[in-house]
Amino acid sequence: MSADPILKVSNIETYYGRIMAVRGVSLEVARGDIVAVLGANGAGKTTILKTISGVLDPLKGSVEFDGMRIDRLDPDRIVRLGLAHVPEGREIFPFLSVRENLMMGAFARSDRDAVAADLERIYGYFPVLKARIDKGAGLLSGGEQQMLAISRAFMSRPKLLLLDEPSLGLSPLLVREIFTIIRRLNAEAGIAMLLVEQNARMALETAQYGYVLEVGRIVMADSCERLMQSQDIQEFYLGAKEAGARGERRWKKRKVWR
Repeated sequence: MSADPILKVSNIETYYGRIMAVRGVSLEVARGDIVAVLGANGAGKTTILKTISGVLDPLKGSVEFDGMRIDRLDPDRIVRLGLAHVPEGREIFPFLSVRENLMMGAFARSDRDAVAADLERIYGYFPVLKARIDKGAGLLSGGEQQMLAISRAFMSRPKLLLLDEPSLGLSPLLVREIFTIIRRLNAEAGIAMLLVEQNARMALETAQYGYVLEVGRIVMADSCERLMQSQDIQEFYLGAKEAGARGERRWKKRKVWR
């Protein structure tokens, strides 16, 4: 994909107990790009992100970030290197205030003036968080909690952001708002992103490159423009009206795309 990727995942295999969840997956994220990973529930998308961020260790393969191998490092060390993970379900600190959650994102930083400037930048992206700054995070709506989770990750000044299902449980209006900010963070702050998302259309419209995951394996990889034109993607992920159940049945019969 890129001569100088910020992230390079090579042939990783990750297990839950004796169950192999990720089977020889390789992928790259170029500096400054957004890359999407598509797949059905249980395909292994979240496992890939957890393996990259150090929550899970791969049994085989390697993960390189910014030229350094990180697949045996602790998650807090990986964060300090510039890789932040926004997990599925947000996982904010519900009993802390919005401000305290944001400052937790900057726990490894000592540049107070820059931290203050980044807080102001967050308020520009998400004015609702400024209005709720002293409110308990657990009292926020689902959309506001997702904004907070993304903002907390941004406060660590990441070079690469892992986003796991940022649209989960949100209304279409909030989904559009969240993805508008994701694009702004990428364009204005230069943050590369690896995006796992069930909303395939939104993901493909946002990212430059995409991978399709099926039963723990990468079965398709291409530019998002070409993936959008793929009949298989249209039938199974984009809900083309003319495809209907026929496309889904045909997809399920396949074990691996060639």
